[in-house]
Amino acid sequence: MESDQVQKILNGDVLAAAKLIRDIENENPDISSVVETLRTHAGTAFTVGVTGAAGSGKSTLLGHLVRYFRKNRNMAVGVIAVDPSSSLTGGAFLGDRLRIQSEDVDEGVFIRSLASRGWKGGLSKSASDVVLVMDAMGKDIIFVEAVGSGQADVDIAGIVDTCIGVLVPGMGDDIQLMKAGIVEVADIIVVNKADREGAGSLKALLEAVIDMKEQSPAAWKPSVLLTQATTGKGTEELGEAILSHKEHLTKSGELDKKHKKR
Repeated sequence: MESDQVQKILNGDVLAAAKLIRDIENENPDISSVVETLRTHAGTAFTVGVTGAAGSGKSTLLGHLVRYFRKNRNMAVGVIAVDPSSSLTGGAFLGDRLRIQSEDVDEGVFIRSLASRGWKGGLSKSASDVVLVMDAMGKDIIFVEAVGSGQADVDIAGIVDTCIGVLVPGMGDDIQLMKAGIVEVADIIVVNKADREGAGSLKALLEAVIDMKEQSPAAWKPSVLLTQATTGKGTEELGEAILSHKEHLTKSGELDKKHKKR
């Protein structure tokens, strides 16, 4: 029975994967051997975390990235949207997933919402295992969107290859995110809603902060991009920046090191 479930997931079976993810969320102890078997087949997907304050437009931005990697790059895409938990049921509010599904989603895209259930760091406790399942399914790139809880969202960097921090000009949360270390952990920083006053100033400030960091010449220098998620402006450049970071990690050997740690 377990071998059948494993084989179905390796073949990309959405129903089998959804059932296993549900069991992972519910902390069903009977599926531990299935997860460990899948672990031996995973490790090829590239993972991208998207974090930022509530209202920064992460979900809309993510929808455009899904479209870019499906239509422009012909990549199989997985999306894990970690939603705030319902205080009554512990289940995820499906707002993020519904916004992403308004994009051009096809059979090459698998989206799953997870409830944070109060787990610190803006993530669900089960998020890393769900990444594993999507990896074993054969997804080329997997996005993890963290709950916009501000300071703790930086924890997402621990389970992804590329971390994207989304900021918006004129929001007090921007300062909090900068204090929390988003500049330290983000590989790419996005100033979204770039048509707002102060977008250029925020971009310049972020670039100045990055320039002050001490790092070796061979290290990756985080890029700061302007986007307008409502129109899609700048999202293609963001997609290209993700691929540039992947190339850097691959050539430097860092990608292999990251995957071995998990």
